[in-house]
Amino acid sequence: MTKRNIKLIIEYDGTKFNGWQIQAQKSRTVQGEIEKVLKKIFKQKIGIAGSGRTDSGVHAKGQVAHFLTTSDMPHETIRNAVNGNLPRDIAILDAQEMPLKFHARFSTKRKTYRYTVLNRAAKPALEKNFSLHHPQKLNIRKMRREAGALIGKKDFRSFMASDSAQRDKKDQKNTVRHVYRLDITKKEEHVFFDIEANGFLYKMVRNIVGTLLTAGTEKLPDGSMKSILQQKNRNCAAKTAPAHGLCLWEVTY
Repeated sequence: MTKRNIKLIIEYDGTKFNGWQIQAQKSRTVQGEIEKVLKKIFKQKIGIAGSGRTDSGVHAKGQVAHFLTTSDMPHETIRNAVNGNLPRDIAILDAQEMPLKFHARFSTKRKTYRYTVLNRAAKPALEKNFSLHHPQKLNIRKMRREAGALIGKKDFRSFMASDSAQRDKKDQKNTVRHVYRLDITKKEEHVFFDIEANGFLYKMVRNIVGTLLTAGTEKLPDGSMKSILQQKNRNCAAKTAPAHGLCLWEVTY
């Protein structure tokens, strides 16, 4: 039978998940939930590979995964069948048949993450799981100036989580990434941080956002982001922004 490669574009609310990747312990993960449904539909165990791992509490609008199957089920039917069996906090936005050489992780060229901040005095009720509440006034112009120091091919060791050794040994060897854009947009009560790069270190986006927010509240002097980059020391950057404001927005191939 002919082998087929099916690409999935996935949206999920990460609030009640212990991240994307299946864990050794029996915790609820996005990958685990999707694989359970695929097994039910195709009557056999099917493993899926994602474009990358998202942590507990992190959301996705455009996560990508792929799996191999010999089934002749049309890809639209696969999407509908999987959606019909998934829990409400995961949705398959699209299913496409790809060449066998396509790999959701290794074929990736760029990724875009969005971090959302609710910048108002009143606490959130509706958005508490999807944005960081930041009641202090933010200097948007200063944050944009500071963000400019991160554009280009740079060593982001200062913005890598201090516990990265437990996560991915490869990050310890190569901490250089190319950031193509870092847009900071204010729309009424919201501030959006959109970061596009060829890859990200563990908690890199959240560490960058946490440091920019510190700069935006005038707790860091001008030129701090450039200086922090040069130090190559995580202790020089500010506190990590919480997971619930982060969303994997798009994966580009």
